[in-house]
Amino acid sequence: MKKASKNKRGSGSDRVRAGKQQGKDAMRDAKSETAVSPATDSGNRWTFLTNHAHVLIVLHREPSIVLREVALKVGITERAVQRIIQDLEEEGFVKREKIGRRNHYEVLTEQPLRHPIEKHKSIGDLLNLVSE
Repeated sequence: MKKASKNKRGSGSDRVRAGKQQGKDAMRDAKSETAVSPATDSGNRWTFLTNHAHVLIVLHREPSIVLREVALKVGITERAVQRIIQDLEEEGFVKREKIGRRNHYEVLTEQPLRHPIEKHKSIGDLLNLVSE
């Protein structure tokens, strides 16, 4: 009678499960390295300005910055920055111009803020306030 040999590497489904878990771990590690929120660094759970405002401020200060750098400065993912810039472009707050392989962003400072409480002020007023 033959003894059944044990597969030292485990079953195929075990290997797939382990591979998926490694992938999830790597994704979590990558996110934690690239999207460390400045707000959570100081122990705060919220800020007075939204991520849309933060992205707008960064683009105004550095019009030719790459999205990866915006994400690092704001503390969000690169994909979130892409969605925010798309929102800002669609609403007419930002213009994007392709220069070579890079984008150059122009913040349209004359546009009014969106909320009824702050509608009497412009994007430029907000940027002036936070850059002083």
